[in-house]
Amino acid sequence: MAVVAVLVVANYLNNVALRWAYPWISVVEVLVLLGLARAAGLTAFDLGLGRSTWRRGLRWAGVLALLVLVAYLVALALPAGRETFLDQRTRLGPGGALFAAFVSVPVGTVLLEEVAFRGVVWGLVARLRGPMWATAVSSLLFGLWHVLPSLGLGRNNQMVGSVYGSAAGAVTVSAVLATALAGVVLAELRRRSGSLLAPVGLHWATNALGYLIGAAIWTVSG
Repeated sequence: MAVVAVLVVANYLNNVALRWAYPWISVVEVLVLLGLARAAGLTAFDLGLGRSTWRRGLRWAGVLALLVLVAYLVALALPAGRETFLDQRTRLGPGGALFAAFVSVPVGTVLLEEVAFRGVVWGLVARLRGPMWATAVSSLLFGLWHVLPSLGLGRNNQMVGSVYGSAAGAVTVSAVLATALAGVVLAELRRRSGSLLAPVGLHWATNALGYLIGAAIWTVSG
């Protein structure tokens, strides 16, 4: 329950109260979560951070990031695919896009979410109920975590807005379901690889490359 309470507070701070400082706030939140994990008796291996798993995790991460890049390049070649990158949050300019891809996303988003959901939550539940329950619980919480970030998604993303119109509730429900499903994929990567670095690689590539490509499209289109 303490971990869930920390996540609720973190979600509010990152998305409402201290949104401007969320990358740095996230570092503190990660340290708190790791402290709770240690107090609960979890080891580095329970968290997917055992030293012997680093090399394997990095290999998984590299391959997954490359697959995301290929998928994005294919999407760019299609009119409908290109539209998915036209998100107001990626309208940052070159400097802003680089900061987002290499600071905000890895520190403020990926580090916190992977340590929280595929590390601490997954590790705690797996120890008590096994990996299947760990994946189910961590993925459900991961989906609910995206309720606040989904608000305004229809206004920010052209494709989402064209599909859902003003149905904000439908956007939120869809976002929760989609991210819960993504959580299952990320948790399975963590289980199969034995390393947290595998989902970290996929998560970073999905978000960061999206920012870089989106910003490039906005810049070229003027």
